[in-house]
Amino acid sequence: MTDQLICKEVQLTASNDDMHFVFCDYTYQILLPFTRDQTVLSHFKTMLGSPPRIIIKNSKETYIYPPSGVIPFHGFSMYMLPLCYLYDDPVTLYVTFRQLYIRYFYKLHTISDENSGILCLCLLFERLLQTKEPEIFFHLKSFGAQPVRFIFKWLVRAFSGFLAPDQVLLLWDRILGFDSLEILSVLAVAIFSYRRTNLLLVKTNADVEAVLADLTSIRVISLLQMVMFTN
Repeated sequence: MTDQLICKEVQLTASNDDMHFVFCDYTYQILLPFTRDQTVLSHFKTMLGSPPRIIIKNSKETYIYPPSGVIPFHGFSMYMLPLCYLYDDPVTLYVTFRQLYIRYFYKLHTISDENSGILCLCLLFERLLQTKEPEIFFHLKSFGAQPVRFIFKWLVRAFSGFLAPDQVLLLWDRILGFDSLEILSVLAVAIFSYRRTNLLLVKTNADVEAVLADLTSIRVISLLQMVMFTN
């Protein structure tokens, strides 16, 4: 069943992405064994939930399925596709992806009480936006727009598929450097600051989506420095 999900993921995500379609073969080579890797289960130790289980017909025992405890979802391949620009050896690529997932990425699509969990990242974004860009924050609120609604997809994918691949890798390098996913929320605020002029002119949710639609020209380091080192 999970193999079919991965095949569908390749068809819908990797194959249709202009920046990553050449890595479709790598996607199969990495994600198929990933779903069977029981060492991935270690990340459940810090989660509120537990791995999915199944009951085999005519048996009372339950079994973790898939063996990794991770059910692939739409966009899951975006956690490994940028790494294909760094590694051409499938073994090295797999080990790097697995460690990044166990250490960081699982927090972006699961509910946990960790500071770098997706819920805390959303809260951090709203607090930073209200502090750094109160005019944008209250302008969006004035017509009922929820700022976090527009950046949630960025956070869930760690910006993969939205930024240019080299910028995604620069961002992930900062995640490793700070040993925290909170830099994702900081970058989201920085993008709002960068698009400030246009965001203050919008009047509908559709307008906000249009202003934030294309991030391929964003330069991560410059924007992070703008938010982190200026008042």
